[in-house]
Amino acid sequence: MHIEIVARTDTGRVRTHNEDSISGDESIGLAVLADGMGGCQAGEVASKMAIDTIREKLSSALKTISRYAARHSHTVLLEQAVLKANQAIHQKAKQENNYQGMGTTVVAVWFHNDFLSVAHVGDSRLYRLRGNEFCQLTKDHSLLQELIDCGFYTAEEAQNSPNKHIVTQALGLEQLVNIETQEYKILEQDIYMLCSDGLSDMLKETDMYNIIKNNSSLERAAHSLINAANENGGKDNISLILVRPLFLSPKTSWLQGFVSAIQALLPKQLNFF
Repeated sequence: MHIEIVARTDTGRVRTHNEDSISGDESIGLAVLADGMGGCQAGEVASKMAIDTIREKLSSALKTISRYAARHSHTVLLEQAVLKANQAIHQKAKQENNYQGMGTTVVAVWFHNDFLSVAHVGDSRLYRLRGNEFCQLTKDHSLLQELIDCGFYTAEEAQNSPNKHIVTQALGLEQLVNIETQEYKILEQDIYMLCSDGLSDMLKETDMYNIIKNNSSLERAAHSLINAANENGGKDNISLILVRPLFLSPKTSWLQGFVSAIQALLPKQLNFF
């Protein structure tokens, strides 16, 4: 399995700078999105630290983990990488006055074989388009979600709530953090979207579904999603990562390998493949 990744971020129409950070690495199957918070541009520092730490730790882990390792091993490694990011951000905030109180949400997705490991903290989200079904796979760590869970709001009423942007979990705020992890089987034709609340607050799920479904190109879909969020107000930084798994058929893969082996054995002047 190979994956196609398109990652885009935009400042939006209200904010003066962008505190989101994104990373998509097709070579290791990793996509990470973080939405920073904190004054004096500390949010930018926190989100970038989260992205860099997670990517570096998993790149190192791939040098030692077997490609045949149990899928749960990848989930554990992903969780450990996010924990490391939390520690690094919290430590830097303690050491430098300008960074006190900084933090960031994070949603990280690691593709391995035909499975997906997910780790998230905060209200940045992961969605999946499978056939005609578009659904949110993560559950927000926010005051608003807790009010929905206890029946104070319906999902529709929550759209206009003043408690919309209060997160109950974030990286860097405390020495310890609860990280939610999940594992999913990947199916051919799936499309996954990581996004910050700058996108999910501006667009309804039906709007996101229609844009992704009606654009065969991930590049065009990402461009259209950001444009639509800005047209609806662009009140926050807008970030998203679209990921599409690409499965090679066993027959095609075997044939490619056979041809490559023959090419290596033949003298160059006889190599007619």
